[in-house]
Amino acid sequence: MAAGKSFPELDARAARNFAAAASRQSVRRIVYLGGLTPENAHSLHLRSREETGTILREGTVPVTELRAGMIIGPGSAAWEVIRDLVNHLPVMITPRWVSSRSTPIALTNLLRYLADVPKYDETAGQIYDVASPEILTYKEIMLRYGKLVGKRPVIIPVPVLTPRLSSYWLRFVTSVPTEVARALIGGLSQDVIARDQRLAKLIPQTLLGFDAAATEALSADRQHAMPAHWVENAVVCESFSPEYAFYAKRAYGSSVTTAQPADIWAVICEFGRGGDFFYGRPLWWLRRLMDWLVGGPSFRRRRRHRKELRVGDVIDSWRVVDIEPEKSLTLLMEMRAPGAGVLRFLISDLGTERRIDVQVHWHPAGLWGLLYWYVTFPVHALLFDRTARVIGKRSRTNEQPVLQDS
Repeated sequence: MAAGKSFPELDARAARNFAAAASRQSVRRIVYLGGLTPENAHSLHLRSREETGTILREGTVPVTELRAGMIIGPGSAAWEVIRDLVNHLPVMITPRWVSSRSTPIALTNLLRYLADVPKYDETAGQIYDVASPEILTYKEIMLRYGKLVGKRPVIIPVPVLTPRLSSYWLRFVTSVPTEVARALIGGLSQDVIARDQRLAKLIPQTLLGFDAAATEALSADRQHAMPAHWVENAVVCESFSPEYAFYAKRAYGSSVTTAQPADIWAVICEFGRGGDFFYGRPLWWLRRLMDWLVGGPSFRRRRRHRKELRVGDVIDSWRVVDIEPEKSLTLLMEMRAPGAGVLRFLISDLGTERRIDVQVHWHPAGLWGLLYWYVTFPVHALLFDRTARVIGKRSRTNEQPVLQDS
């Protein structure tokens, strides 16, 4: 869906390719997770999910299709949109879709179904609806999630605001990729309710209600049970907050150089030494000063080694959380800020040249986290592009500034 309006064609092509490949490799069963679809579905997203299942069944491998509505669990795009709306907006003027009804399902319940259906021969060629025992409106979902995290959003439905119009401002209030969120919102104008419970009878389990499923999802986040929550797959954030967005806002810069990876790496490993962050030293100094004034770690910590880095090392207000020598360096931001962020340096081999990428991934916490991101984004866009260029220049010319160790 991140591809935009062309995603149904991409889905259909992928389904044909997958069905053909499964047949060639003598796969015995395909289990496909589709979406609950109302009659005469208006949503391009929901129609595409249904078409994908149809294409898979046209192949020679038996298919079992499970159709689910909103999945309550870390990383589920629909769940994360709901979380971001409640976390970021104390007052919401919404379209009438907040009154549409749905039957969400807990991630753990869904995974049990997906794992067990291939064990039953009678499920081959079948389509099953899967859902929790509750039917809820999206307004009820938002209010009940808000109660769990200590928020009381005011939700005001208005008839003139359509799902299409509401999708245009999603980029400003959610970290879910805009095209994905837009496609999902398009499917909220109709009730999406499970029609049968056949699979619940075949594979009995305790189906969690919304409150239990949401509590379980927040607990998984808190315990970092889903490593995909963090791009770098290595962060253990001690101060987890349910307000942290699952998906990250991103800014990046890049440059291309003829320098060798070892030379580029040597430059990257000097990040922050003596207060030198490669570009925009006055800007860095000002941000560090602000952090120091509010009790953050800036100016208070010294490097373990002048030129070498290892996991756990601190660089002023950053901590090294992942290293692949001559490939990538990932730093966790420990400044006082309304959210959690990482800074990554990547080296890619292009043959005769190397590309240097500098990326920041920001998981905003609530409305202040979003405001922080949008206020600083213009600076980040300039800063990281120029930083990548300076790294390339220094690694190519061995140009090193004279610094005091810190």
